[in-house]
Amino acid sequence: MLPISLLIVDDEQALKDILAVRLGKRGFAVKTAPDGKTALRLTADDHAIEVVLLDIAMPGMDGIETLKAMKKDNPLLEIIMLTGQGTVDTAVESIKLGAYNYLTKPCKIDDLTANIEEAAQQRRTREAKILDIRMTPYLTDEKRKEMIAAVLND
Repeated sequence: MLPISLLIVDDEQALKDILAVRLGKRGFAVKTAPDGKTALRLTADDHAIEVVLLDIAMPGMDGIETLKAMKKDNPLLEIIMLTGQGTVDTAVESIKLGAYNYLTKPCKIDDLTANIEEAAQQRRTREAKILDIRMTPYLTDEKRKEMIAAVLND
């Protein structure tokens, strides 16, 4: 099986570097971005990215804005929100906007790894379902769109 392709988005350089090294040693294919705009460019250019670790509190385009834009551009992208100053409201908003999960910093590397693996598995399962739908010959275009939307909203 291919390694999970991961993008870490955080304005804290030291944290981003530590996570990249630790997750890279665990077999993930890791890229990093310092801000939301760079992350959007990377996910638009590289559709192989499966999971994004996204900091909420960043200057400029914050994590919530970035989450909205990423899910609009690539609804299959699984996004795990990370924050050092989490609130229940922010967690609920993130999940409603399509985040896979919401974790507070610092989190245990084993918990983070498990979340990444689960998120990637969810993405791969959704991709397989969508491929099956697209390959089914007797479906109308309307029915195909309806079924794909249901997979994406599941």
